[in-house]
This record gives sequence, structure tokens and C-alpha cells, in this order.
Amino acid sequence: MSDRIPVAVLAATGSVGQRFIQLLDGHPMFEVVALTASDRSVGLLFSQACHWIISSDMPEWARNMIVKPTEPSSAAVPLVFSALPADAAKEVEPAFAQAGSMVCSNASTYRMEPDVSILFPEVNPEQAHIIPIQRRLRGWSGGIITNSNCTSTGLTVALKPLYDAFGIKKVFAVSMQALSGAGYPGVPSLDIIDNVVPYIKGEEEKVEIEPRKMLGRVEGDAIVNADFAVSAHTNRVPVVDGHTVVFSVELGQKTSLEQVMDALRSYQAPEVSRDLPSAPKPVIVLRDEADRPQPRLDRMTGRGMATVVGRVRPDSIYDYKMVTLSHNTIRGAAGGSVYNAELLVKLGYVK
Repeated sequence: MSDRIPVAVLAATGSVGQRFIQLLDGHPMFEVVALTASDRSVGLLFSQACHWIISSDMPEWARNMIVKPTEPSSAAVPLVFSALPADAAKEVEPAFAQAGSMVCSNASTYRMEPDVSILFPEVNPEQAHIIPIQRRLRGWSGGIITNSNCTSTGLTVALKPLYDAFGIKKVFAVSMQALSGAGYPGVPSLDIIDNVVPYIKGEEEKVEIEPRKMLGRVEGDAIVNADFAVSAHTNRVPVVDGHTVVFSVELGQKTSLEQVMDALRSYQAPEVSRDLPSAPKPVIVLRDEADRPQPRLDRMTGRGMATVVGRVRPDSIYDYKMVTLSHNTIRGAAGGSVYNAELLVKLGYVK
């Protein structure tokens, strides 16, 4: 009998759900025992219900699983990975938390709740300790932990060592976001081929708030955001995977370019998160080339979990500017939730 923790994937047939299945295949800590989807797929074999779009093959164990309804009685497990859309997550995720499951969510629905952490093991593992507060306030025996918007991911990792070492006053960021961030089937080809779409609904607001919450701290019964300003422009570009963000930052104290680069290069995850199965080593890969990072060349760095930073240089208006790249469906979505779950197991919040 397996000693791995039984888990479920909610909304398993979608693009993020499929990425969960890929990343959980052979995972040393977790065993998928339930896959859920919408009513039209319930009762079918997963291989019948799912149009598989991941480049690697569908795992054999998933092919013959029967798709279950997305409700706690169908997936009574200690841990669920939620790839639900935001509107569905509003009702479903609290139901699982009430029933005793720990929900590691990719949805945006509860990210801004003061008692819900946007957990980032290589940045803010201490925010996991909001869980007992959340359970007390909401009467849950389980809980909800979210990962960030996929565009906030690489930006926040790059800001973390700068914030720790020098403080931050202002950030100006421009994203170039991959098509996979829109889900499947995503953006129509006639809208994106030979084009850049300079609007993604709700995205700029998320990028302007989420890094501040992730770099914030637990005070009393709530998470208090870090005190700096972010201005963001978000754009959809014809790249399949990998979100690029170019940003300028005004630091809290003046420092040299060498010190900025040293802070980025030497950054390590906190010790509690450092040796987990999904941990990127190193957290940040600093490129020296004038034309890197690039999505096609760099998105799979560290199995898609590392953040790649390049073109670090002085800024004529702020202090410094740079480019960051992260894999949006791995580190920015399913992989981030799996890493969160590993941390929750280590801290004793999932048994």
C-alpha cells in the first residue's frame, strides 16, 4: 500500500488540470486518486473526456480513471489541487475546505482575502501560518491556499531579494504574456497572429496588488501588504509558454549595480522550502547575455520552476531595470500549487 498522500485534481480536463496531472505523475509525496470535471464529463474515462494538449503523453494511470463530480463527497481526500475557473471556485473551494480538505488553488477567487495567503515557498513560506487563523475565522477543518497570478510570479521572485536588501519604493512593469495563460482554446488565431493584444481583463490590477501581498506579512488575523507602489501594463503576445516581464524599480536606498546583481544571484529560498521536491535550485538564474532571457530558450530552466533574470542595468528615471521570465503554466500555475502543497505537508498542515 502506498504511503503517499491521496489527492484530487479539480477541473482536471482543462489546460492547468492537465499540467497538474503531468507534474503529479510519479510524485514522491502525492498520489492522485480522483479527477473531477464538469457534468458533461462525469462518468467517462478521463481519456474519453480530456482533449490532451500537453507535449508529454497522458499518464497511463490517468487514462482509465473515471471522472467524478466536483464535490467533496466524490473526492474525500486530505489535499485537492484546484484548476477551477474563478466563478466555479467561489462555491466549490470553500465546500472542500469545510469538509476538511486543504485546497491548493490556482484560481484568483480568494487571493485577495486577508486571511488567505498567496503562498510562494521560495519567497514567503511564513505566510502558511495564516492557516490556523483562517480555520478559526471560517470554521474550517481544511483551508485554502492560493498561488499567484502567473504574471506576478517571476516579477515577485525578482523583487524579493531587492526588497530584502534595499527596500522598494516603486515598480513600473510591462508584461508580454504567453498564449497558454489564456487557457485552451484561448485567443483566436486571427486575433494574435502578427499581433500584440494590449489588454487582458483584470490582469493589470492583479499585477499591481499581488506582489505587494506576497511580500507582506501576517499581522493579527490578516496579511498586510508591503508598502510600495506598482504600475503595470499587460499584453498578450504570440508566444506559447513563458511570461516575460520587463520592469524598472526605485529602491529604498541607493546601491551599486554590482550589489543589485549580487543580491539576485545569491538569493536562496528559506531553509524550510529549499529541499522540497519542486524547489528550484537556484531560485533565480541570472543571465549575462545582452539578449536573454527568451521564452523559447529559457522557460524550462529548473524544470520550469526557476525564475530567469537578465539585462540588469541602470535606469534613467528609476534606479535599475531588468527582464524576468517564468514558465506560466508550471511555476505560475500547477507547479506553484504542487510546491505549495509540499510545503504544507512539511509544516504539518496536510497529513
